[in-house]
Amino acid sequence: MEKELISTDEAPQAIGPYSQAVRSASLLFCSGQIGLDPLTGELAGGLTDQVGRALQNLVEVLAAAGAGPKDVVKTTVYLAEMDDFAAMNELYGEVFSEEPPARATVAVKTLPKGALFEIDAIAQLPG
Repeated sequence: MEKELISTDEAPQAIGPYSQAVRSASLLFCSGQIGLDPLTGELAGGLTDQVGRALQNLVEVLAAAGAGPKDVVKTTVYLAEMDDFAAMNELYGEVFSEEPPARATVAVKTLPKGALFEIDAIAQLPG
């Protein structure tokens, strides 16, 4: 099966030469999402707002491919400050409450647009 590019207006459009997600066979590879509002392109304020918005963006990209959080098998979380882990983890747990995926969490020096949080994901598509 050839790869299929996935795109939705319900999440921010790619700000570079990449796709929101790519389907290859039964796998969906979702690009990193930060807390950008898809309508304004503005970054949400504060950690909890950014985490919430980024997770919603990811859910919208998954939905565009016919998937949901329960289909995610692996995520990578990027934090500007590891001290934000507990607050992030609480919100993350609300989205991935059933059958949580494998996850890596790393602290990074900087993220695009000065974001405090970014998440990417790999999902196993239903069917």
